[in-house]
Amino acid sequence: MSDNQTICAVSTAPGIGGIAVVRISGHDAFGVCDRIFRAAADGVTIATMPANTVRFGQISDGNDPIDEVLVTKFCAPHSFTGENVVEISCHGSLYIQQTILQLLLAQGCRMAAAGEFTQRAFLHGKMDLSQAEAVADLIASQSRAAHRLAMNQMRGGFSNELTILRDKLLHFTSLIELELDFADHEELEFADRSELHQLANEIELKIKHLSDSFSVGNVIKNGIPVAIVGETNAGKSTLLNALVGEERAIVSDISGTTRDIIEESVNIDGVLFRFVDTAGIRQTTDTIERMGIERSFGAIAKSNIVLLVIDAAAVQSTDKQQINKILTEADGKKIILVFNKTDQVTPATLQEIMRAYAGAQVESIGISAKQHLNIDALRRQLSAAAQVPEVGQNDVTVTNMRHYEALLHAHDAILRVIDGLNSGISGDFLSQDLRECLNYLGEITGQITTDEVLGNIFSKFCIGK
Repeated sequence: MSDNQTICAVSTAPGIGGIAVVRISGHDAFGVCDRIFRAAADGVTIATMPANTVRFGQISDGNDPIDEVLVTKFCAPHSFTGENVVEISCHGSLYIQQTILQLLLAQGCRMAAAGEFTQRAFLHGKMDLSQAEAVADLIASQSRAAHRLAMNQMRGGFSNELTILRDKLLHFTSLIELELDFADHEELEFADRSELHQLANEIELKIKHLSDSFSVGNVIKNGIPVAIVGETNAGKSTLLNALVGEERAIVSDISGTTRDIIEESVNIDGVLFRFVDTAGIRQTTDTIERMGIERSFGAIAKSNIVLLVIDAAAVQSTDKQQINKILTEADGKKIILVFNKTDQVTPATLQEIMRAYAGAQVESIGISAKQHLNIDALRRQLSAAAQVPEVGQNDVTVTNMRHYEALLHAHDAILRVIDGLNSGISGDFLSQDLRECLNYLGEITGQITTDEVLGNIFSKFCIGK
């Protein structure tokens, strides 16, 4: 849990850049910074500056100037953290950044813990817990869709949905508990059971819709898993390098070069794909290679899309039994047959090969990974195969595992409420299940939480945010 000390940290990415931003937050933020900052305009101090304004000046250790900087002032409660905040924009030298931090520490600041600025924003009511977690998602977003989901959650789209559900549940819970206060008067019934039944059904559908959206949200946030599989020397690693645009995997003419899975993420048309290059699948007595092949089949099981790479130049020696085994393991997945090394065969031969492998369950494409032929067409095919729904600005999609688990528990609780209403159980049991549903929904937004939960969540943030 945060204390009342004034904290500081570099809020820009680690390393050297054109500029860096040092953030200070706390009740003494203005006083601390005034002791090391001198404005270019005479008589101007951070304490006397108007809120939300910027001043040019110099950071000094009392004797020598350290850097020329811009200082931005935010006054409580109208700041990110809800406290007095100062942001010092300095040059990106690591020496300058560290010297400014040392000066701030000498004036009574302490270094901020991971995520402490956002944690203070939560504790001061600037955002709820799901919005705070969206800050981390926004920083980590690697695609247009993931960015849009994080922005929607930061604006409170998910929170608003949960608030509406909790308010409705809380109303009926209060009425049922009022009935329990008058247990001696059995004829009193404050909560209309038929109305509660209708509400419980409505909430059950809404919670289920939110939890079901996690399968899409998780893919958008973490990327669509794509397994690149096939026989040895089919060109799987070369294909990965072509898709990624760099030499990520070792390429060799020696069969069985790839022994372990190699994973790389690529953004295609605003959607993140996680490509997994796997060991070549063949009959072998090599123990290590067999372990790699087992992992290849494991990658197929975890993937949404399977790129089955076939060497078009050596199709006569292709082990169709192994190909069929791969197709069997990939049953139910989106499968694209990738006929590689098409630069070594004639167009007529390629068409004949593709017709021989044609099937209702698979798509196919001819490429040359080494020559980068038709790679863009494969990317377009992958984008179409992803079938990720377009996320609107107001769409609510669950992307966080913690939220998903809480929704599952809330769904179980509301189902027990519905069963209880159907069987006519007493109000005390209904109240218990309603309260449990409320608690799980409250855990998502932070209305019900513990220091341990908060510590676990904010420890995953970067320093300075």
